[in-house]
Amino acid sequence: MEELEDFESFLKNVDQISRVVQDLSSADVEVQQKAMVKADCYIAALDDPCRTKVNKTTIGTHPPLQPPLRHQSESPENFMMIMERDAEDRGVRRTAKVKKATALKDKGNEAYAQEDYETAVKYYSDGLAELKDMQPLYTNRAQAYVKLGKYEEAISDCEWALKCNEKCIKAYLHMGKAYLGIKKYNEARNCFEKIQEIEPRRESMVKEYLTHVDLEEEREIQEMNARQEFNKGEKKATTVPQMLEKLSRPGQMPFYYCGGLEILSQVLTDSTGQTLFRLNNGFSIISNNDTVKSCLLQKTNDPDSQELCGSVLKLWKAVCHGNDENQKMLMMCPVSRQSLVQLVTSEHVAIVNECLALLYLYSQMPRGRCLAIDNLNLHMLVRNLMVCISKPKQQQENTAVNILLNLTAENRFCIQIRNVLSDSVIVPFTAILRNVSQSNRHVLPSLISALGCVARDDVNRHKFAHDPECWKAFLIALRQCTVCEYREILYPLLGLIINLSMITSPVIQEHAALLCDCCLGLLRDDDGGIITRATGVLSSVLPQSSEAIKHVNQGEVVRTMRWLLKGTGQTATKYAIKTLTVCTGGSQLAREELVKSDKKLSVLRHLLSSSCDEMVSGNAALCLAHCLELEGVASHLLGTDIVLLLLRHAAGDTKKTAVQQNAAIALGKLCRSEPRHMNKLRELHGLEILHSCVKLIA
Repeated sequence: MEELEDFESFLKNVDQISRVVQDLSSADVEVQQKAMVKADCYIAALDDPCRTKVNKTTIGTHPPLQPPLRHQSESPENFMMIMERDAEDRGVRRTAKVKKATALKDKGNEAYAQEDYETAVKYYSDGLAELKDMQPLYTNRAQAYVKLGKYEEAISDCEWALKCNEKCIKAYLHMGKAYLGIKKYNEARNCFEKIQEIEPRRESMVKEYLTHVDLEEEREIQEMNARQEFNKGEKKATTVPQMLEKLSRPGQMPFYYCGGLEILSQVLTDSTGQTLFRLNNGFSIISNNDTVKSCLLQKTNDPDSQELCGSVLKLWKAVCHGNDENQKMLMMCPVSRQSLVQLVTSEHVAIVNECLALLYLYSQMPRGRCLAIDNLNLHMLVRNLMVCISKPKQQQENTAVNILLNLTAENRFCIQIRNVLSDSVIVPFTAILRNVSQSNRHVLPSLISALGCVARDDVNRHKFAHDPECWKAFLIALRQCTVCEYREILYPLLGLIINLSMITSPVIQEHAALLCDCCLGLLRDDDGGIITRATGVLSSVLPQSSEAIKHVNQGEVVRTMRWLLKGTGQTATKYAIKTLTVCTGGSQLAREELVKSDKKLSVLRHLLSSSCDEMVSGNAALCLAHCLELEGVASHLLGTDIVLLLLRHAAGDTKKTAVQQNAAIALGKLCRSEPRHMNKLRELHGLEILHSCVKLIA
């Protein structure tokens, strides 16, 4: 503390000396003279050999002593030389201290990495003895203190770190953890919220820490209330430890444990019972029981063992319902983690139902999903869930697919199943699609939606898009659902195909013509949603296959797209104009058919004038450019507002330069095909605009 006071005093002197130097160069003679007097005082103090410490609390309380007479040699230049020499000396000493403190910090980091927190604290402390204002030493030592449970010391270090850097994220992070350790929840929240205030992009991290604070506070309240209930002698509260004591007796028959578990399940209907179960080591008592363990791991297969297995799962569900801390405790038991995955494919319906019910409980909330993802064998779980879905037993496959759908809400889940996607997901999924029937139609919409979420991950989407069996199954399912009018399956299935066909794939190219053929048939459906999604498939598949373009042009696709473009649906319009643009770009027949049905291209001009969607207006301009390649089309557009519309888009400030480029190209083709449009172009100063668009076209 004494050294810190000296350091602060030094900083104050530096400020005062800086002001003296400024005054010495002042144009005011009087100010210069006063500065000379002050400079003499400082020089005299430097020359004074006396090392007696001054009581700093009295500085400024007495008038300054009369300065000694200044010698001729004591000029401002000499004063500046002394100050510069002193600054250089201090800089050299500072550099040496920084080097030594950094070396100690690195040694502390090595000790911390080896989980030797006491040694790490020692090295960080030695570093701070060398350099008191090195912020990383404070935050690193605070982190080690948190690991050692020395929360007050950690908070103190974080406060010092913030004096060095008031926006130090690590200081607020470790301080928040320390406050959480001493159960000061509001202070912990303030620290974590300060992180987001300093760096808003850390919102997700802060949210996670705030959730942790809430859970810890909730746990403390639960345990306090449970102890109060127990101390009051409430029958419900005392029953829990009594039953756990009976269940802890080893070597009993399965029927004995079944009865105890049944009674216990009936008692655990509120937070108090659940908390007392946890406080009385209920999880370890159940999981460490040899008879129970044998049943859960399916080592015994007699009816009593099956009933006991179901009773344990039912108890766990009662214990964990709405209780985050108990959910975490259950996932810490190796036996429960293993059995929850394996029992999904048990031969006994009651056991599967109870197991799925417990997994579904975890999958419903973000906290539970994260616990399941972090602790369960996801590869085996996904495979077993797909097996369960593949064997229709009504309630079982519904619950299984809902678990899968809930888990896909977490990106980590989708990433972690990449390696098993082909064998554990795509293979059983394609098998189900090949056999769409009345018995599995109810589960397919949710399953397709779940896999659509899985395909949000780029790696997974690539695997789907390049799997030949998957696209063969899509074709079979589309035909079957069209014949049987399973619209509830068609709608999500078409959405999944749109998503996957955004990727260019030789497999998609191979099946493009057949896919488009299926979609042409769906364009006559009564359901507007089905028509829109069928158009979406055409818009994403056609660019990959010239053969498919030829095929659809024989099916009156141009006329259908024109009809869709007259509607008001934004999504349908986007898909339809893209499909029309692809068709006119790849087929002379499509261009002729469009112009024949609409000589002045009123549909395209309407899109250019009214659409706020850049993709729509860009495709409309490109489609127009395709049509202008036909003889006489530009002449039909004389007297229309086409030049003005194209100029607006060519000169517009759009995010996508393709819009400007397409508009400029269309405008150039228009004037080249019909020179009379040049008059309007000059009138609107369009040549200057076209000139500025040359770089885009290039």
